[in-house]
Amino acid sequence: MMIGKQELLIKLDEAKSGEDTEVLFQSANALLADNPTDIELLHVRAQLCVKLQELGKAINDYTAILTLDKEDKVAATQIVQLKSILKFNNTDIYASPNTNFDPWLD
Repeated sequence: MMIGKQELLIKLDEAKSGEDTEVLFQSANALLADNPTDIELLHVRAQLCVKLQELGKAINDYTAILTLDKEDKVAATQIVQLKSILKFNNTDIYASPNTNFDPWLD
């Protein structure tokens, strides 16, 4: 079921389950296919990616936003935050016996 931009914005906060979020994500993709430079829709899709734990895709959307609007502080902040989350999620503290370089002491 295809929904419009305004309905997508309204339903974004209401999405509780992964299934609801996935439907909204597909709708955002369809809307962005018609208008790939819509910053508001890119923000929505990035938020949906975060809800779906697709952090790399969210970073890609926020990066696209910054190419369109270099002054978008939300996108810049989200990129830093998501990269930090990915860094700590992907760090194996037991991979090296060298405890002098603990990742949490950066």
